[in-house]
Amino acid sequence: MTYQGSCHCGRIAFEVDGDLGAVVDCNCSMCRRRGGLLWFVPRSALRLTSAVADLGTYTFHKHAIHHHFCPNCGIAPFSESADGSSGASINVRCLEGVDIAALEVKHYDGLHR
Repeated sequence: MTYQGSCHCGRIAFEVDGDLGAVVDCNCSMCRRRGGLLWFVPRSALRLTSAVADLGTYTFHKHAIHHHFCPNCGIAPFSESADGSSGASINVRCLEGVDIAALEVKHYDGLHR
């Protein structure tokens, strides 16, 4: 299935292909504050439909992940590996038509990793 996603203002827009199953609620310092629910997909399943130049990007700790956000509204719709090859994590709260209450949520202790 193909899902449409975006930040709040629509400046960052994307499509992602896959079967949405369980999602991850991580408690690391970044995820805890952001409040997203993560769906991990191959990077090839994610297609940005807005301009790359519109992405704000934040890295921390080992700088292995590019956490993308909208500089206009502040919403963080997805992240990807810094080298662009391993994968992407989609904030399912930014996907259209997804019933969040129906998803299986797995908790991940990223704080102690």
